[in-house]
Amino acid sequence: MAILQMDRSQKNEAKSSCLKQNREFSDDEINQEVPQNFVVGKLTNVQRPIRQKETSWQIPLSPPPQLPTAKVSEEFNWQATLPTVRERNAVMFNNQLMADVYFLVGSTPNQHRVLAHKYILATGSSVFFAMFYGGLANQEGDIEIPDVEPGAFMNLLRYIYCDDIQLEPDNVLATLYAAKKYIVPHLAKSCVRFLETSLSARNACILLSQGRLFEEQELMHRCWEVIDAQAEEALYSDSFSEIDINTLKTVLSRETLNAREISIFNAACKWAEAECNRSNLEPTPENKRKVLGDALYLIRMPSMGLDEYANGPSQSGILTLQEANDIFLHYLARNKPELKFTKKPRSGLTPFKCHRFQSSAYRSNQWRYRGRCDSIQFAVDTRIFVAGFGLYGSSNGAAEYQVKIELKKNGVILGHTNKKFFSDGSSNTFGVLFENPIQIEADTFYTASAVLDGVELSYFGQEGLTEIQCGKVTFQFQCSSDSTNGTGVQGGQIPEIIFYC
Repeated sequence: MAILQMDRSQKNEAKSSCLKQNREFSDDEINQEVPQNFVVGKLTNVQRPIRQKETSWQIPLSPPPQLPTAKVSEEFNWQATLPTVRERNAVMFNNQLMADVYFLVGSTPNQHRVLAHKYILATGSSVFFAMFYGGLANQEGDIEIPDVEPGAFMNLLRYIYCDDIQLEPDNVLATLYAAKKYIVPHLAKSCVRFLETSLSARNACILLSQGRLFEEQELMHRCWEVIDAQAEEALYSDSFSEIDINTLKTVLSRETLNAREISIFNAACKWAEAECNRSNLEPTPENKRKVLGDALYLIRMPSMGLDEYANGPSQSGILTLQEANDIFLHYLARNKPELKFTKKPRSGLTPFKCHRFQSSAYRSNQWRYRGRCDSIQFAVDTRIFVAGFGLYGSSNGAAEYQVKIELKKNGVILGHTNKKFFSDGSSNTFGVLFENPIQIEADTFYTASAVLDGVELSYFGQEGLTEIQCGKVTFQFQCSSDSTNGTGVQGGQIPEIIFYC
């Protein structure tokens, strides 16, 4: 019995020693009010991470059995060895056997001769049906298709023969064109889904141009979401210079662009220079003005700051002397001249704020920073664009804080900024924004962090929620292992996520 009690005593001492070693700070140094769900490095009472949702062509399943190729038809009685229509049709794909129609696809020198089977094509496309069995059924010799890329046409046939879709960034737009041309809607939808998953500020403008061309309303809607929220990045992307003039006009006339007007002007000048090069014109100010045409008047010059206008558009040479002078008079004169340019600033996007605490509090010995990190993890059920965080300030009168905020995904920093903000001593939150909004995908956890330096006594949140409905977006929160200052789900700092959707 004495030996058993001694063993228990030794185990308790070892356990106590282990707990002491796991504590990074002493009890009087850490903010103890808040982390009721953060104990000895473990998360408790926290919702399980959201299962990743992926489209069917993204799910990393074991690869399906490989479809047979045309070579199988060289074997005797090959039909008997293949149990499904799909497998037997796959043998006919790009196979000379029983081929009864030939296409010359693409333009010289990259033109390819493609063989096919009328019956199979007619069952997959109403256009092919009309071509071979309808009123247009008078085709003789090779059929020329100069406006479709050979690789895209093979993708189309592969889908019709095998129900197999092989999309890549380099061929998806050409494949979408072929699917639209021959009215194969399921292949077209797969192309659009592929484009939506690769959508970012870098390619949103060019995909908007393609969406307009193909009349894909859903793709256009997704593009506008990105362009509006991340307008500065979208306008400065290389793809912006590649859009057509009509798409340029729709972008320049957009009321909800979340960008400074001087940035919109600079992007239009960049597009004009690229258009001059495409038209074999020297990119002089006069030629830039010529290719822009009436799109120039969609830029809201009078809504810029006077310094921005004086150091930018007024010296660009794109404006006439009369226009430049009239805009200056608009800024400075009592009697303002009439202008062709819209004077009203763009409305931009209205940010949403997800507030995760039900109340805030302070005490004489709390909240303290000392250069430690306050951090929380969150996930959403639809794509949003995080603009920044709302933070608590001083509970001991007005004060200024220096703060570094970060947003990470799987340990990779997606955005960060160092800024100052002024706290008026109230329990209000104070917004700190990134330079540009950051795109957040659905059903993935991200880590929001803040390191504050300033007055130690601060307000802090309490009665935190693990799940919050904010407009049409549902947020989930869980504790972060990066948090070394006590912030958790139930209380602490980072009370607000500021976002666009």
